[in-house]
Amino acid sequence: MKKHTTVEARKGILSKTTRGQIHRRAAGERLTVGLDLGDRHSRYCIVDEQGEVWIEGTLPTTKTGLNRLFKRMPRSRVVLEVGTHSPWVNRHLAELAHEVIVANPRKVALISRSRQKDDRLDAEKLARLGRIDPQLLAPIRHRSAQAQGDLMVIRAREALVEGRTKLINAARGLVKSLGERLPSCDSEAVGLELTEKLSAPVRQTLEPLLRSVESLSAEIAAYDEQIQQLEERYPEVELLKQVYGVGRLIALTFLLTIEDPSRFRRSREVGAYLGLQPRRRESGASQPQLGISKEGDRDVRRLLVQAAHCILRQRAPDSDLRRWGLKRMQRGGKSAKRKAVVAVARKLAVLLHRLWVSGEVYEPLYNRQAVRAAAA
Repeated sequence: MKKHTTVEARKGILSKTTRGQIHRRAAGERLTVGLDLGDRHSRYCIVDEQGEVWIEGTLPTTKTGLNRLFKRMPRSRVVLEVGTHSPWVNRHLAELAHEVIVANPRKVALISRSRQKDDRLDAEKLARLGRIDPQLLAPIRHRSAQAQGDLMVIRAREALVEGRTKLINAARGLVKSLGERLPSCDSEAVGLELTEKLSAPVRQTLEPLLRSVESLSAEIAAYDEQIQQLEERYPEVELLKQVYGVGRLIALTFLLTIEDPSRFRRSREVGAYLGLQPRRRESGASQPQLGISKEGDRDVRRLLVQAAHCILRQRAPDSDLRRWGLKRMQRGGKSAKRKAVVAVARKLAVLLHRLWVSGEVYEPLYNRQAVRAAAA
């Protein structure tokens, strides 16, 4: 069977004749569509049941552009890579009753390590892999629109916090270069009043910068109010906040990232999902010790590591998790503390998922109480 590529398809314009051919073909057999998403235009490749490339072309990366190809097409399998546009494209095509598979390119060497990186070829590879076995694509699951929108509030706040931190650090560095200093204080308190004891030229230079810091602090406070409202919408936050070191921000980010706790058969799988599990490269008798995979959501992983630092710091409340982490730190070596923090973060992820699923009251010293009960 010859590949059928019309001029209209190549230009991203699907004529009524071309659309009719696709719809009639899809009604008669199961087609697989590989969709390589671009920022403005996307490449598609349609493969039939025999694995022959039947038609390919370009379409705009918009809902209107997708509708031209998929709206009246009978249910087909559509394969696309995870990316900036993949969440809304996934939801839109699912609403059109198509089976959508979102591939994880990091786990598909045929795509990520290809020496011939080309949108057309990528679309064809996605279609062929999806036709044979979707599990070869290590498919991922996107969040719902509601969870995506709520999580966007947290990430927008984080972007402002990072920007404020950079401005504050820049201000302190500039003042030090002239032999002066800004008083120490929390980021929320940084403002024009800190320049009162500085020389007039330095104060004049820093005032615009510190006004920007004040403006960012006000916007961050507004986001904090929104996040407080989100906490009221998700009562599960209180279950997670039982653990020392886990506050509103960490609990909400964890909940919104995972969204559905039933997607994991065991709580232990959460650590690997968030990239906190050590990588493995076993071959025969060789079992090298490797770092964590760092797959999954980077923000959740960073926040869990921050919570692990709180759990292990001095004067933190006693708990089974803290005791376990301190024992790991006693193993010695330059990286003992770093490895212990990551290990505690991984156990913390498992613990949070367990509390979420079970709804149990958290017992920080459960193991000690169990030993006492057994001895009695």
